[in-house]
Amino acid sequence: MRSLLSIIDGSVKSWATEARILRWLVFLWLGLGIIMLFSSSYATADFETGDGLYYLKRQLVWMAVGLVGFGTLINTPLRYILGMADWLMLLCLGLVILTLVPGLGTSVNGASRWLSVGPLAIVQPSELIKPFLILQSARIFGQWDRLKQSSRLTWLGIFALLLASILLQPNLSTAALCGMSLWLIALAAGLPLQQLGGTAIAGFLVACISIGLRDYQRERVMSFLHPWADPAGDGFQLIQSLLAVGSGGVWGTGFGQSQQKLYYLPIHYTDFIFSVYAEEFGLIGCIALLMFLAIFATLGLQVALKARKPVHQLVAIGAVILLVGQSLLNIGVATGALPTTGLPFPFLSYGGSSMLSSLIIAALLIRVAREGSEAKVLAFPRSPRAVDVSPES
Repeated sequence: MRSLLSIIDGSVKSWATEARILRWLVFLWLGLGIIMLFSSSYATADFETGDGLYYLKRQLVWMAVGLVGFGTLINTPLRYILGMADWLMLLCLGLVILTLVPGLGTSVNGASRWLSVGPLAIVQPSELIKPFLILQSARIFGQWDRLKQSSRLTWLGIFALLLASILLQPNLSTAALCGMSLWLIALAAGLPLQQLGGTAIAGFLVACISIGLRDYQRERVMSFLHPWADPAGDGFQLIQSLLAVGSGGVWGTGFGQSQQKLYYLPIHYTDFIFSVYAEEFGLIGCIALLMFLAIFATLGLQVALKARKPVHQLVAIGAVILLVGQSLLNIGVATGALPTTGLPFPFLSYGGSSMLSSLIIAALLIRVAREGSEAKVLAFPRSPRAVDVSPES
């Protein structure tokens, strides 16, 4: 709690400029998320539960929990966080695998992606694992040339097991996002292009096989290509989203005035919350949001460039990929530029696991910015001989 107060009381004058700006941008992003969740969920919550603030209240609870972790992480040296990254990732991987066990995973719309935590809450392990995936992949790829071959193969196998487990839930969109994040972090680390090219081809083939084997994924792709072929069926969701975006015009219909959220647009306060935003704030609001994301990404990449340690650089790059990149993917889905997926909009979409994950990722980026050129990260041997970072070491 003490660390949470420290990020609110303004005692951050010694922070790097990027860290201070990013901190306020995160708070601004959270504020926009609360405003949009209130607008998009009120009517639905009032109809379903009799309390229009039902979803907002639950989101605020998750936000409060996440801010405690946020405040703790931005005041914790990265060497300690990175020291626990492997075990935290393995723990989350175990939770992902548990969702596949009959009777343990909570199934929604035919997908088993959640675990019940008591009678009132469920968590999505594939969301919670994202920040630890960033940390561990940065840790592995950032010192790839110094690793033993056994350590390389061990962690590549663990990463592959994670992607396969998420794919089996099934959750192609999250598996693809995690896979692309790993690939981009490896690319930034300077791994051989030949290996990366082969991995990219293999990932593409796996995605094609998954789409070919699962009817609902194939139908999503077909509805993306030809949404008006079945406007009352597979194309309904995308068409309603496009109607919402188009109805906003230049200036929007005004805050709270969206019509598509009134039982026309499905899952409008989670995966398609951007559609409601576009309808209410119009083209001008969308441009402002894209500019906000561009500023956030620019600052994040500037933090990566200023970091002296390769692992720090990769952590910052991974954070930008998962916060800004996922936001752009969500926008692409809402505007019909990409096939429909289940990726939430960080800080905007309703969901406790997404909120916790996003706040942890943002905290990691700010922590890298704080440590800057004085960062002292990993206690790896400085000798050129190979080192072992297997889970048992």
